[in-house]
Amino acid sequence: MRHEAPILAFDTSAAHCAAALFRGDASLAQRQEAMTTGQAERLMPMLEEMLAGAGLGWRDLGAIGVGVGPGNFTGVRISVAAARGLALALGVPAIGVTRLEALAEGLARPVAVIEDARRGEVYLQVFDGGGAAPRLATLEAAAAGLSGLPLTGSAADAAAALTGGAVLAPAMPLAEAIARIAARRAGAPQPRPAPLYLRAADAAPPADPPPRLLDA
Repeated sequence: MRHEAPILAFDTSAAHCAAALFRGDASLAQRQEAMTTGQAERLMPMLEEMLAGAGLGWRDLGAIGVGVGPGNFTGVRISVAAARGLALALGVPAIGVTRLEALAEGLARPVAVIEDARRGEVYLQVFDGGGAAPRLATLEAAAAGLSGLPLTGSAADAAAALTGGAVLAPAMPLAEAIARIAARRAGAPQPRPAPLYLRAADAAPPADPPPRLLDA
């Protein structure tokens, strides 16, 4: 990443378009707009508005940070595709950050991030220096291993009722956390961002076989 070049981070993994623009440790702009649909149409105009408001253009950026989920299947794909395209066009790295990592950013360790995944399940990751992977579990199964741990995330209150752990608010907005994590990682080679799906997509492939293609 170019020295002290701004980082643009964004996320559409839930019912929002969220973005943050940072240079070093200083926030240049942040925005979050609630929406259940329309992220694909709104994301790029919102990013352009943020850059223009800060007096910057796309070519001023040094890196792209993007939320890779877990979360809404389509929303995650929107952000990841945008980040990959921007990185390729601008010649800058795109750095994927999970929603669970972002929610834990700035909080003392150990802490467990527990997010509502619906259908009676939660996304869970424990941050204690041990490298635990994110996983999908029922609330009861997740709570069984969290006794006494501080909790954060949208399902933290429900889990705390079972574990007795303290509930912590996130230390910062989601997009800011993504930007800060991406900034730390920008100095080392990073894999291309890829969606983190802990549950299969709801849509199923058609049961009928596709039509046979005839030679011309």
